[in-house]
Amino acid sequence: MPDKTYKIVEVVGVSDDSVQQAVRNAITKASQTIRNIDWFEVGHIRGSVNKAGAPTFQVEVRIGFRLEGNAVV
Repeated sequence: MPDKTYKIVEVVGVSDDSVQQAVRNAITKASQTIRNIDWFEVGHIRGSVNKAGAPTFQVEVRIGFRLEGNAVV
């Protein structure tokens, strides 16, 4: 079995369109500076409503990525 060690970061994705797009935005932005992203987990979902009644979605996303380097013996 391969030796894998993961680091987890939490980011908040935002979208005016949908919860799903907020998750995609979070992963896309994180992938600009993080390599080896393998999985994500959605935590809290929240949002705001502007004066016109339009929602903005905010999604807390935990992103797991593999740490690089040799296996620890």
